[in-house]
Amino acid sequence: MKHLLWVTLLLCTLGVQAKGGKALTSTASRTQVFEQSRVKKSKKALGTVIHLDADRTFQTIDGFGAALTGSSCYNLMRMTEADRTALLRRTFSPTDGLGFSYIRVSIGCSDFSLSEFTCCDTPGIEHFALTSEDTQYVIPILREILAINPRILILGSPWTCPRWMKVNNLEDLQPFESWTSGQLNPKYYQDYAQYFVRWIQAFEAAGVPIYSITVQNEPLNRGNSASLFMGWQEQQAFIAQALGPALQRAGLKTKLYAFDHNYNYDRMKDQQQYPLRVYDDETAAAFLTGAAYHNYGGNRSELLRIGEARPDKELIFTETSIGMWNDGRNLEKRLTDDMREVALGTVNNGCRAVIVWNFMLDTDRGPFRPGGCGTCYGAVDLDKDDLKTITLNSHYYIIGHLSCVVRPGAVRIAADYEQPRDGLMCSAFRNTDGTTAAVILNEKEQQQTVSLTADKGRYINVRIPARAVCSLLW
Repeated sequence: MKHLLWVTLLLCTLGVQAKGGKALTSTASRTQVFEQSRVKKSKKALGTVIHLDADRTFQTIDGFGAALTGSSCYNLMRMTEADRTALLRRTFSPTDGLGFSYIRVSIGCSDFSLSEFTCCDTPGIEHFALTSEDTQYVIPILREILAINPRILILGSPWTCPRWMKVNNLEDLQPFESWTSGQLNPKYYQDYAQYFVRWIQAFEAAGVPIYSITVQNEPLNRGNSASLFMGWQEQQAFIAQALGPALQRAGLKTKLYAFDHNYNYDRMKDQQQYPLRVYDDETAAAFLTGAAYHNYGGNRSELLRIGEARPDKELIFTETSIGMWNDGRNLEKRLTDDMREVALGTVNNGCRAVIVWNFMLDTDRGPFRPGGCGTCYGAVDLDKDDLKTITLNSHYYIIGHLSCVVRPGAVRIAADYEQPRDGLMCSAFRNTDGTTAAVILNEKEQQQTVSLTADKGRYINVRIPARAVCSLLW
């Protein structure tokens, strides 16, 4: 599989440099892995016609990527420097690799950290300091990636506030010294807002600029190894009274996103349409760029409902995982499912960014925290015995197929089918350099030919194998 990775990214690089149009194809059977071919315009359509209309535009794209958890960074640091640098370059370089362009990190620990911690475990915000996981693993990896791609975007999300800020509930307000569950004590709103400000400033001082943050990872999930319950009323109050003003006073332009949880709001009746409830307060809404979503429950159609209700607010997709529960290492199943539901499905429903969960785990699915996910796989899995052999899983493919042709700043454009879709799904974009990109999924058990046209009488014909993804740029 290590050799396979080299072939993958070499072909992608050659395609970028080639004159004219290119197509990059991957099959669920792995018979083709980002395999390069040339495309030319023709006066004849040879297959299902998809009309691209650059005059009908949708959202601007921020980027595509994965989470660099503490576990991911720990595994990367265990590789030899040469192997690690080669992998990061082939993944994140926009000129020599796939051009992954967005990274998510945790503010404090996550369930994929080496221990439970926040950056202020001693009571008193004056005790804030970055931890050894930040300074020994996460920041060095981020700085190496920034040297490869200085325009990479980084998003931070907290799994929990410091335990001394927690209470059992908002009625009793009793101290709750637990990493799991609990709620933020309103008397610490200002301290916790300063916690975010100091974290952003500390990372920037270390050479790692923070583009965006979410207020709380999975605010309706009490059960993670590190977690904090924060209903929409609490999040609205915290943003309006503390976090928004604190970011503003500090002169930080960091984007702020609400929610960061599932499409179905974990089936809690009083939490439905969580972001819209937060936006109802004009003060809170003014500080918010938009809302972030995960897909561990519900349907991606929720993105359309929220986007149509508040077209002035952005949508981003910030987490999904593969694992033992969904046959996560079986590319025959996962490539098409994840392209449909995660990559193309979220973008076609208005998301400006798509970020999957762990970039890298080892072949024992770790390190992970007790009480967290012990059944997750990474986008890349590292052999724990030789620390060299890597396996590419579906999430690496789906992000790579978007990022290698769709650049940050691209605008999604209309893609209309002349015939029934018949197992096809397409997203199309206009890049800032004037090139046009399209990513097409063929879920059928047989090859299909697609004819893309952006001007009357001129077509780009591409044969897409059975159960395959094809990225095009011209």
